[in-house]
Amino acid sequence: MASYLSRRHILTSLVALPVAGLALSACSDSGNATNTNSAAATTTDPVTTGATAPNPQGTVDMEALLEPGTLEDKVLGEADAPVTIVEYASMTCGHCGNFHNNTLPAIKENYIDTGKARLIMREFPFDPRAEAGAMLARCADDNYFAMADVLFKQQNSWVPVDNAREALLRIARLGGFTQESFEACLTDQALLDEVRAVRARGQNDFGVEATPTFFINGNKYSGALSVDEMSAIIDSML
Repeated sequence: MASYLSRRHILTSLVALPVAGLALSACSDSGNATNTNSAAATTTDPVTTGATAPNPQGTVDMEALLEPGTLEDKVLGEADAPVTIVEYASMTCGHCGNFHNNTLPAIKENYIDTGKARLIMREFPFDPRAEAGAMLARCADDNYFAMADVLFKQQNSWVPVDNAREALLRIARLGGFTQESFEACLTDQALLDEVRAVRARGQNDFGVEATPTFFINGNKYSGALSVDEMSAIIDSML
């Protein structure tokens, strides 16, 4: 019975109050900006000169960071790339959306596709809608990044609305889901538990508190990074 109630929770929660905070510089549990010590918060100009890489807010052990977790890592780029970017993101975070929509395409073209860097994306959901988005991306299997890309691009159509269930179903159908596979995905308790475990590991083992948080070759950067900021960081490691 308890498991059944947990499975029902994700679907029924999608018609609850919409998620606020799309404009935050970094997203958190409280819905408040958590941009203290954030690299992105150090400048009001969304594009820097690129001359100097922003200072990291700490470091983690890369070997520990890259150890397998409860879910297989989703990776863009080659395994032997000299720079590894691990991103913790929430599907309902506006600045995660900003990174994926406006920064990642240039980083992918200039660094990931050229073998200089790889990106590992990990889930850090702050609310049931973010959990649902993460689960749908996982259920898309080989189309994980394509589904994540659509969810980030269409945040305004499903995050702030009253009935996110119907909005997400429309998006999922474009990705090949049926209503049956959509509901099967969002009632998969094992998957939900695994998504939550990824978040718990990020928080407990690596100090992730806000999204997006990036670990670039072990250096921690909290908050959205512009193309110039991330390029400067990567260039300094090549």
